[in-house]
Amino acid sequence: MAKASNDLFSTLRTYLSKVTEGERSPAEVAAAVNSWARESAEALKAKIHEEVDASVSKMGFIKRDEFDRLAAQVAALSGKSAPAKKSAAKKSPAKKVVKKSPAKKSVKKAAKK
Repeated sequence: MAKASNDLFSTLRTYLSKVTEGERSPAEVAAAVNSWARESAEALKAKIHEEVDASVSKMGFIKRDEFDRLAAQVAALSGKSAPAKKSAAKKSPAKKVVKKSPAKKSVKKAAKK
């Protein structure tokens, strides 16, 4: 990260010197820096996406669209229709409430002596 921050600072110094020398206007520099930041963000997102895909692949996972495609192929080969997608929230069947009657307590009488 130190190299990237050094590149950023050297780029900013270069643009600042061009503004002070009158070679570029502040608006041109701002547009150039904005463009550079956008390109850097896109490159970073692409790199993160590649790393996540590689890590997930190493763990043996597949993407949802790949799973759906394979499920459709299996269904076509077996002659069955493709399985329906599961809904996010399943309703559980209503449970019946059984009312219990209170248990009777047995009362022991003390024997007289």
